[in-house]
Amino acid sequence: MDSSLSYDVDASPPQHSRIQNGNGHVPEATDTPITLIADSKKSPSAISLRAFLLGTAFGVSLALTVVQLQPPLNPLWRAPCFLVILSTFHFLEFYITARYNPPAATLSAFLLAGNGYAYNVAHTLAFLECILRNYVAPRYYAEWLLLQPFNGFLSVGGGARVAWLTLGLTMLLGGQGIRTLAMAQAGTNFNHLVQSRKKEGHVLVTNGIYGWLRHPSYFGFFWWGLGTQLIMGNLVCLVGYAVVLWRFFRLRIQREEQFLVAFFGADYVRYRDETAVGIPMIP
Repeated sequence: MDSSLSYDVDASPPQHSRIQNGNGHVPEATDTPITLIADSKKSPSAISLRAFLLGTAFGVSLALTVVQLQPPLNPLWRAPCFLVILSTFHFLEFYITARYNPPAATLSAFLLAGNGYAYNVAHTLAFLECILRNYVAPRYYAEWLLLQPFNGFLSVGGGARVAWLTLGLTMLLGGQGIRTLAMAQAGTNFNHLVQSRKKEGHVLVTNGIYGWLRHPSYFGFFWWGLGTQLIMGNLVCLVGYAVVLWRFFRLRIQREEQFLVAFFGADYVRYRDETAVGIPMIP
């Protein structure tokens, strides 16, 4: 906060009649610096509100997950678990940005809005499939979708269930961990938006996780997304997520690398040839 707004709590309240600006205007309560306005990009109040709501969603959803996992097991534990996963992801997006790239720590860093129509639809469909499979029509889900060969994956008590959950959890934690590490190691060179102009101080990061993967944040999100659907037990959304995410990252990487070649020239071309993306069929 600007120091000019601070005053001794033991002193008498400021007299507006004595404090005027150059135009003779007496400041009113509404004359608040832009950084404190709720819709400002770096508004502390708006940031703290979003963090509070994410924390509340995390706590409530975690409690519901634990309760539903108690015997007798309620298969709908997956729905609040998904909210735990989502609230953790969105909080970490802002926290890591604020910790390692403070200039970019705006409201948009939460990634709660502006992700596009498909992002919101995908998560909504994931919830709907989970409810359909486990609550509305659990006995007819496989038959309706012609998925009888996948009963081991779909079965609430099937022997393959633990294996699928373990695989999903591994993909989820691994993907989240790699994305978080990538954001931290890139620091101020990381941005949630594709940059069409090279900013001052922008350097090509090739060490750490970037020595193995040239787009580790995309790699992490791709496998994180698939891991969420394995945990949810959503076979349809698993396929849908894979197709949509693959297409999204293929197009995004092609566009982004055009700019990176323009920024760094032969250095990026050489770096691109020496590293992988880690997403199937994206060279």
